Amino acid sequence: MFSRSSFSPLLLLLPLVLPISAIPALSGLSPRSLNPSCAPGGNFNLSPWTLQLPIGSTGDPEEISASSLEGCSGWENYSYFFTESGDGALVMKVPGSPASSGCVTTPNSEHCRTELAENDSWSPNDGTNVLSVTLAVEVPDNSEYGTVIGQIHMDSSVSTKPVCELYYNTAGTITMGVEQTRSGGDEVFTVVGSVPVGTTFSYKIAYESNVLTVSINGGAAHELSTYSLDAPLSYFKAGNYNQGSDASDVHFFAISISH
Repeated sequence: MFSRSSFSPLLLLLPLVLPISAIPALSGLSPRSLNPSCAPGGNFNLSPWTLQLPIGSTGDPEEISASSLEGCSGWENYSYFFTESGDGALVMKVPGSPASSGCVTTPNSEHCRTELAENDSWSPNDGTNVLSVTLAVEVPDNSEYGTVIGQIHMDSSVSTKPVCELYYNTAGTITMGVEQTRSGGDEVFTVVGSVPVGTTFSYKIAYESNVLTVSINGGAAHELSTYSLDAPLSYFKAGNYNQGSDASDVHFFAISISH
């Protein structure tokens, strides 16, 4: 595993990123076990992540460090990243596109996001690299494939492009897009599932032993070609990466990463 700033090997395994109070994705407990009175950092271990926001200055959106997110009184913003007052879900909202809402993007994207980015990179040749999420997309954006709810991104030392992006649209269709080359712009799209809008479901993305797979609700894994990507250093992202012109709203009940 490598720091994306220094690429130094880490000595410790990356911790699970799960609701601290109950770990519902593993125990089967209701999301009600999340504490609605706490900021997201009081319900979820956010130490492996940096939060990227759709606000700030053009080409330089605001980022919130793991240390600022930590704890029941950690950082939250009721427009973009906060705890839902009813069930304690982690809510990530995006107001739309730069043209429609004035939100800001990263230098290499035309789209706005409220999204967690893993702080450390890893090799897809390793034996275990898994992102597991339980969520409900309350409002998908209005683009063809919809809001990106999870992705694997190539390390900045390799490319500014993703390896793959998991999309959810207004029809409830879940699609995985995989880049064919490190230069990007040539995604191949594969439908991997369908869940009604607003329904809680789970997904698992794995890129291990140089094999990329995705599964929905614990079903059979879809193995996807990685074409000529050749196992680039990568990191996970999870959140609400809006691809359209209207607002999107995604609620998270569990997030875990394992290496």
